[in-house]
Amino acid sequence: MGEQQQVEFPQEVVDEYAALGVDLGALFSAGHLGTRMGVQILEASAERVVGTMPVEGNTQPYGLLHGGASAVLAETLGSVGSMLHGGTAKIAVGVDLNCTHHRGVRSGLVTGVATPVHRGRSTATYEIVISDEDGKRVCTARLTCLLRDVGPKDAERVAGAAGG
Repeated sequence: MGEQQQVEFPQEVVDEYAALGVDLGALFSAGHLGTRMGVQILEASAERVVGTMPVEGNTQPYGLLHGGASAVLAETLGSVGSMLHGGTAKIAVGVDLNCTHHRGVRSGLVTGVATPVHRGRSTATYEIVISDEDGKRVCTARLTCLLRDVGPKDAERVAGAAGG
């Protein structure tokens, strides 16, 4: 869990952000909360975002994966897809998250896969399917993000978050 994995981005996306002096890997990371929870983003494009999270350390009192942990994984993956869809001129802000929990998980790693349901000019909606190590569906989530124009203060925050 401690080893950092390199996220795979489409080359045209890497080039677009590099031209702005932005470290794409840092910008599209799981953030502080996701890092604390062990979220790893493995693959990222506007068409598909894949990430994992350990069950250990993310459980509720009965020893099952906490529903809120699944929500964190889902929102992280859907937000990354929305940000990549919006591009450098937009910021994705989550406005609706819906999670249906299908089965409990007590150990191992869960994997989330986010795929677009709708990608428009002002909103993006992603379905996120979270599965256990046996490929059984644990949670189905849907995230809608508002895509708003980057303002001057946003640009400063983005540069700061990405180490620029």
